[in-house]
Amino acid sequence: MSVKPSTAALAALVIAAPVTFASVADAAGCGRASWYALTSKTASGERMNPAHMTAAHKSLRFGTKLKVTNANNGKSVIVRINDRGPFVRGRVLDLSKAAASEIGMISSGHAKVCYEIINS
Repeated sequence: MSVKPSTAALAALVIAAPVTFASVADAAGCGRASWYALTSKTASGERMNPAHMTAAHKSLRFGTKLKVTNANNGKSVIVRINDRGPFVRGRVLDLSKAAASEIGMISSGHAKVCYEIINS
């Protein structure tokens, strides 16, 4: 069986082309994170509790768990996405006060972090 050059070229292009889906693209990343300690309702409908290990992300599914690591000190925390945000340019996550405290970023207000999905 022979393959036409145009078919082979198309197959090579399809194999070489990166596939990008929003959930795959957001599965891991690095950027700035801030923290917040409100008690209002979150975008998921639950009440924000600053003492819980939660976070806001612009597009990850509610309930997604992330491992978030402070790039400055190597401390990590596991958070659950329950809100939308942050809405400040250049920021990738808003952490609850408890989560921010766990990774040592309360006093600075924000920090460079890297995150990865541990389940979805």
